[in-house]
Amino acid sequence: MNVSLKSILQQCGFDDAQVQTVTGGDINRAYRIQTGDVSFFLKVNDAAAFPLMFQREANGLEALKKYSNCIVPEVIKTGVAGDQQYLLLEWIERAAPAKDYYSSLGKSLAEMHLQSQTQCVWPVDNYIGSLPQQNTLTDDWCSFYATHRIAPLVKLLTDAGLFSNSQHQQAERLYTKLSQYFPNEKPAFLHGDLWGGNHFPNENGLPVLIDPAVYYGHREMDIGMTALFGGFDRSFYEAYQYHYSLESGWQQRLQLTQLYPVLVHAVLFGGHYVAQASSILAVFGA
Repeated sequence: MNVSLKSILQQCGFDDAQVQTVTGGDINRAYRIQTGDVSFFLKVNDAAAFPLMFQREANGLEALKKYSNCIVPEVIKTGVAGDQQYLLLEWIERAAPAKDYYSSLGKSLAEMHLQSQTQCVWPVDNYIGSLPQQNTLTDDWCSFYATHRIAPLVKLLTDAGLFSNSQHQQAERLYTKLSQYFPNEKPAFLHGDLWGGNHFPNENGLPVLIDPAVYYGHREMDIGMTALFGGFDRSFYEAYQYHYSLESGWQQRLQLTQLYPVLVHAVLFGGHYVAQASSILAVFGA
């Protein structure tokens, strides 16, 4: 066990605990901490590289617990030990989904999206994956999406030479056309990163939500993310539609809502995500 991990365990009050390395995403080191018959989930990362990342994640989890009917891990402690930051959470055992798992998840997401706001905002900036996410107060969704979601990532890709002037110009044209695509709705409370890896069934087969990137924005952003990598059962969308029907044309807007997470992946991983982002811009920014 390294010195940083020992220091973190001491801060958390674990003088005699079993430590097991587990999967925790692409960027974090993750552990199952067991003391007696109680387990915890511990995430560790560099404090300087990602300032306040786990504090922002803790805030997001607490908001999810407030606004969602899904199960959300309890935040036990966040802190910094030396040059390492950490997030200690309740351990929730994964199991097989209940028969109505996806229906329950769809219903819960619809009810969460009904928690609306008059403006696009979150009190603080946070992260999506390892990238900073701007949540500056903005009166309308289209301005927010252009200014605080798409534009910063297009600039990063252009500066890195991964986007040409053509993609940059398509993005500029898209900003002026967003209001033609998106239906006018009140900003909804969003999970913000709702792909298949950020939900799972607990021991009773009920939905658990993790790893949020919360903010108030257009609810189709969460829907687009669920469809980006697949894995969500048809009953999920049927239940969502029943409890909070989507405006017509939402399927045609999926790629537009997916542009932001695809740009995130393009910045982080390059490769085919750059081509995918370019293709979306060519369609909607022509």
